[in-house]
Amino acid sequence: MTSRYSRQELFLPIGKKGQEKLRSKHVLMIGAGALGAANAEFLTRAGIGKLTIADRDYVEWSNLQRQQLYCEEDVLERMPKAVASARKLRAINSDVEIIPHVVDVGVQELEQLTDGVDLIIDATDNFDIRLMINDISQKNKIPWIYGGCVGSYGLSYTILPGKTPCLNCLLETIPLGGITCDTAGVIQPAIQMVIAHQSAEALKILTGAFDSLRHKLVSFDVWNNQYRTINVSSLKKASCPSCGENQTYPFLSYDNLTKAAILCGRDTVQIRPGKVQERDLDHLERILTAQGIQTQRNPFLLSFPVDSARLVVFKDGRVFVHGIKDITEAKKLYHRYLG
Repeated sequence: MTSRYSRQELFLPIGKKGQEKLRSKHVLMIGAGALGAANAEFLTRAGIGKLTIADRDYVEWSNLQRQQLYCEEDVLERMPKAVASARKLRAINSDVEIIPHVVDVGVQELEQLTDGVDLIIDATDNFDIRLMINDISQKNKIPWIYGGCVGSYGLSYTILPGKTPCLNCLLETIPLGGITCDTAGVIQPAIQMVIAHQSAEALKILTGAFDSLRHKLVSFDVWNNQYRTINVSSLKKASCPSCGENQTYPFLSYDNLTKAAILCGRDTVQIRPGKVQERDLDHLERILTAQGIQTQRNPFLLSFPVDSARLVVFKDGRVFVHGIKDITEAKKLYHRYLG
């Protein structure tokens, strides 16, 4: 009988030994959007041992154009991306342990999620989170693969603690800031190019082929037919607080306050309580129903309309206020209905 991974094992740099190594590895995927869903599918099909997926959002209509694991049913159910992706991935390969987390990843979450992890893959649209990933990677000596995409442009870079420059080292020289969230849109070919670079590097790390890693930052524009690599090895700084001689990990500092932020490219504000605490959605639904407010539920979140806005309450206490860009106005609605 042909092995499930026979074609991958026939590739000499991997072989059966590399496949066995893959089976023993644990990858943490931060984000389950376009980059995260596709990278997760690749790792699942490749036969990774364990995959943890962390994402704060749920599936919407605009996701279906590029986020390949999701379907219309996920949108109608307002299914969290981490849960929807885990459901699809288990159907693809039941041998892989898939662990979904519906969370807004911050310092506290990273400290817990990175326990026992062999590789972190960046699939976020938030530069603040990337800097936290960078610091937790340096602190715990975990390799991570950066990826970003907007419009027809993308880039990727592999970071090995103690060997390569870290993300913090590059900030003053390489224009990375424009590769966070944006309203310029994005096309699928650019996403697939980023995924190809991230997943190839992941295979090398997970099978122990470190000599084959690309040590340059790669960037490209698939619409304008541009492709280049940048040698960044000279940018490693002894004075870098994240990876230098006196590491302080500045992006792992945490203040225990309620935080609000406008989500990228959307008329939505996320409000995150200072302390993560599970909210009783059944109790909240009863209170809202008693006030004549119509609600929509699934096991992970509760949604209800308020005037021209819509509030979505997650079990971990976070709230999305859709239809509002102003943080102050969003907070007023939050405190009026959710205290």
